[in-house]
Amino acid sequence: MSIKNSHVTSDYIEWDSMLSLVRKLYRDGEYRLSLLIGCGCFFGLRISDLLRLDWTMILDDTKFTLIEKKTGKRREIRINEDFQKHIHDCYTALKITDKHEKCFISRKKTVYSTQRINVLFKEIKKKYKLKVEHFSTHSLRKTFGRKVVEAAGSNSEMALIKLSELFNHADVMTTRRYLGLRTEELLETYDMLSF
Repeated sequence: MSIKNSHVTSDYIEWDSMLSLVRKLYRDGEYRLSLLIGCGCFFGLRISDLLRLDWTMILDDTKFTLIEKKTGKRREIRINEDFQKHIHDCYTALKITDKHEKCFISRKKTVYSTQRINVLFKEIKKKYKLKVEHFSTHSLRKTFGRKVVEAAGSNSEMALIKLSELFNHADVMTTRRYLGLRTEELLETYDMLSF
């Protein structure tokens, strides 16, 4: 929970840092957290939808469909071929026996709460020395969005249009603001001045 009258927003992670983190968590036996961060950054879903995933959804096909909890809208997700190998590796390492089991359950066999994941993310940030100021569950979705825009290069406007639709934002300006692009663009104005 944030302090009254404070402005706290989650920040994205650089893509290479995210991939490194996913690999380190896997190496350290934190398979579910490795998978959670990977799924969040590769699927661009809200945490409420990530926590609803079960193994049948992400293991047996190259795509899956869900109804978003917040918007009630149908969303189809394609699973990156390279990332799918990581899903299989986590599944095998966890020795899952029931494919209908939720992917992100604690040792107590209950689905993680968003609050608990945010606590774990603070610990991860410290342990792995992440260079991100505000690391939370929402950082994953922002990381996805930033990577899509960066990968688009000169077609970044088209990428923003697609993201706006994927994120169910009212318009592209909302997506720009959401990803922190608008703030960066405005702050660049100050760099144009000379002394």
